[in-house]
Amino acid sequence: MRGAADPRTNSYTKHSMLLLFLRGSKRFFIMSIFGSAAVAALDMVAPQVIRIVVDGCLDNRTESLPGVVRRFLDEAGGRTFIVEHLYLAALVILATAALTAVFQYLTNYLNSVATERMMKTTRDMLYAHIERLPYAWHMENQTGDIIQRCTSDVNMVREFVSEQLVQVIRIAVLIAFSVVVMASMSLTLSWIVFLSIPVIIGYSYFFFHRIGHLFLQCDENESVLSTIAQENLTGVRVVRAFGRERYERERFRRQNHVYTDAWMKLCGLLSGFWAAGDLVMALQLLLLVAVGTVLCVRGSLTAGMLIAFISYNRRLIWPVRRLGRMISEMSKAGVSMDRLLYILNSETEEAGETEKLCPDMSGDIVFRDVSFGYAEDETILRNISLTIKGGTTLGILGGTGSGKSTLMHLLNRLYELQEGDITISGVPVREISLAWLRSHIGMVLQEPYLFSRTIGENIAITKSRTAAETADTADVMAEVRHAARVACIDESIERFSKGYQTIVGERGVTLSGGQKQRTAIARMLVQNTPIMVFDDSLSAVDTETDEKIRNALKQYMGHATVILISHRISTLMDADQILVLEHGRIAQQGTHGELVAQEGLYREIYRIQSPEGAEDAAYMETAERGEHTEISEHRSDAGVPEPSDRTAARAEEDQKGGSAV
Repeated sequence: MRGAADPRTNSYTKHSMLLLFLRGSKRFFIMSIFGSAAVAALDMVAPQVIRIVVDGCLDNRTESLPGVVRRFLDEAGGRTFIVEHLYLAALVILATAALTAVFQYLTNYLNSVATERMMKTTRDMLYAHIERLPYAWHMENQTGDIIQRCTSDVNMVREFVSEQLVQVIRIAVLIAFSVVVMASMSLTLSWIVFLSIPVIIGYSYFFFHRIGHLFLQCDENESVLSTIAQENLTGVRVVRAFGRERYERERFRRQNHVYTDAWMKLCGLLSGFWAAGDLVMALQLLLLVAVGTVLCVRGSLTAGMLIAFISYNRRLIWPVRRLGRMISEMSKAGVSMDRLLYILNSETEEAGETEKLCPDMSGDIVFRDVSFGYAEDETILRNISLTIKGGTTLGILGGTGSGKSTLMHLLNRLYELQEGDITISGVPVREISLAWLRSHIGMVLQEPYLFSRTIGENIAITKSRTAAETADTADVMAEVRHAARVACIDESIERFSKGYQTIVGERGVTLSGGQKQRTAIARMLVQNTPIMVFDDSLSAVDTETDEKIRNALKQYMGHATVILISHRISTLMDADQILVLEHGRIAQQGTHGELVAQEGLYREIYRIQSPEGAEDAAYMETAERGEHTEISEHRSDAGVPEPSDRTAARAEEDQKGGSAV
């Protein structure tokens, strides 16, 4: 048994997982089991009291009673004593009922406490583990399916442990007492009762695998249904904007139909299971009454014994059927535990992180022959090699799918390297502690995500836990406001009625695209990291705001190493070096002036995006045809500066603090 399995070793079994879930609640379950056993023992008392009264009072046959009881009654006066003291039998039954109620209350209370403690442990454990799973794992698994595993499947395990497994002891005690007491009264009737038990277990086992198979289908279809609902609730604006309500309703209806059909099949099988149980129990009771009546007529069984026997059988029949139900429920719980094991046995990012380094992060960043693909037959990056000097700015330009964002995801190990190496200050990123690496690389993702909290809390979330929780304190708010001003979002926030205390809707739905991007930039700036990555983070703002933000960032970033990913030449043109990616390869590399002078993608995009670019392109083409002098004279007459002159003019503006990042 591996009850203390390390979550990073992928070694959980159903047994070890249950033991871990039960951590902190086992003693309550054990006390609940003892209380349940006491209830089972007390259930044996009342039928014996009824037997004594019936046999001693009505039949005057005390010879069939247990020896101790018979001697006591003989000394007390026999039948006369029973008749005169019937109230004692009533008091014994009342006392037994009272004790049963007390133990039943304790059993239920302790079981509830144990169950809720187990559920808390389970939820904490699953959530903590999911938080540590790699980014790639989350990309492979749908959110709705993960939520369904952590709700429906957890509840199924809960029901099995609290309502089924705990009752095993009570049923075992009940069967043990029943075997002894019933056998002491009549072996013939005992065989009728006990032979039905393996029949019940037998047909329960028959249904076991069939129920498990159908329940797995139900569980999987519920995951799909949850995913559809989750996607539509999250993307309700997109659905409404494109008028896709009818399509999405039909999609939900079809999946709901499949899910309902699966449950109908399972319900049909369960109905057959319970009907088979009813049939077996009816036949058993019929046979018990018939044989018992014959034995009473022959005189080998008293009326009191038959009444007691039927009473014990009634007490035994439902627990035994519950034992059969437990077998069927075990199949459903087994499916749910397998689905939870899939989560817990998925390797976390921290696996093997014990001896990681925490180097200086302000040095050079070097990519050496980096290749990467999300699938075996798909290569996104091919042999990328480049050096980003510490404290400089790198611009990255490329078409959709060229690998720009992937390059940054490899830098902070959202995805693990497959080929090649990446070093920071000479240390491979594989050897750097994940916590250290990511706390020193600030990223503004292409699609910024805001949490359903206040704007102030969203910006301060990269601070320590305490700082994020007290985002309204003076020191933290000063940092938040400063970062917001740099990101040019402070004025917009102040126009909200509650300012920084404005609650952001789910995924930032109450903010515009540009406001979300600027809030995300402010959030990263509060982190104040030596490496800053802007992944197309200004695409949703207008060019004027873009320029304001870049001018403010230039003053703010100081000696940080900056990586700018953008489709706008104006955002990249003042970078120390610019990288152009095409089909996962480095197509061009150099400064703005060098790339404009080259044939290629950069020059083409520059020509499209800028009037100056169109003019420069024409200039370069004529220069290549030997018409440079005439064009130059024409430019001079018109007062239009040469491309190199414009670069010099732009450099002069930089010295005055008026340029963009």
